Amino acid sequence: MKTISRRQFLKRTALASMVGVATLTGVNETAQAAVEPMATVIDLTKCDGCKGEPVPSCVLECKNKNQSRYPQPKKPILDYWPRKGYEDWSDKQQLTNRLTPYNWLYVQKVTVNGKTVYIPRRCMHCENPPCAKLCPFSAFTVYKDSSVTIDPDVCFGGAKCRDVCPWGIPARQAGVGVYMKLAPTYGGGGVMYKCDMCHDLVENGQQPVCVNVCPRQAMTFGLKAAMKRLANERTQSVNGYLYGLTENGGTATYYISPVPFADIHSALQATGEVDGKPGRAGMPPVASKMDEFRNLSAAMLVAPIAGMFAAGWSAWRTMKKEGKE
Repeated sequence: MKTISRRQFLKRTALASMVGVATLTGVNETAQAAVEPMATVIDLTKCDGCKGEPVPSCVLECKNKNQSRYPQPKKPILDYWPRKGYEDWSDKQQLTNRLTPYNWLYVQKVTVNGKTVYIPRRCMHCENPPCAKLCPFSAFTVYKDSSVTIDPDVCFGGAKCRDVCPWGIPARQAGVGVYMKLAPTYGGGGVMYKCDMCHDLVENGQQPVCVNVCPRQAMTFGLKAAMKRLANERTQSVNGYLYGLTENGGTATYYISPVPFADIHSALQATGEVDGKPGRAGMPPVASKMDEFRNLSAAMLVAPIAGMFAAGWSAWRTMKKEGKE
């Protein structure tokens, strides 16, 4: 494979940045004409958190499937400007009670109105994801199958995607990524990681592993239109509540619950399961984050750095592809 030196990269980037920053918030989109939008229905009236097992089946299978993709940071990890500190989960890879760069799915347990509810949590895969739209480095790809993915070879770890996510889903690991080769102490913070809806399987006609291994068939995966109908019908049949259909402008994950989601969110907060920190997602009533100007302005805070590097990503990625041919 062809390689590019740091000097060559910086030179190309400097030249490319002169063109402007129009590409800052570009989103990669594939031309998968044969792939239809997909979605997942998660029925909380069926999930029991795999009682009796040390780790829920969906969590364990997700970890097993993605083991080879987990980050391997170079240590010692350096502080990066302008912060003094970094996020390092490499010594906590065994955690399964929250989202981390080494755990992209976990199951919450909460008691609401006398009922115990188990909630599998991972990326919602929004229809109009602000994380992808506002990423200054175009590290996200929104596929036609509804999956939203992060390219670890492009991500700078700025965490703006997490800032604009209503659920704080993406998790950051320092000491890895392209920033280590360019400016490890002056820009970036690592790489962001999250569930990718098992895109590699879905594009080949298979289901996400979490869906396949659920012993109670609490998860159903299929065409989005069919999943919307199923979610609505099931919600009515159990006299329950639906979440994910309209939240954040619409997602590809639909939760069905026997108790109100507002009560679930309050209970999660009351128990400390949701404490305002990323990694443990709540279930707040959220409108589209794309409608909030403060998120756009927050993303633009990195524009001075992004203006220097973002345009160069296109040339760098092109060279990567050419080197593989």
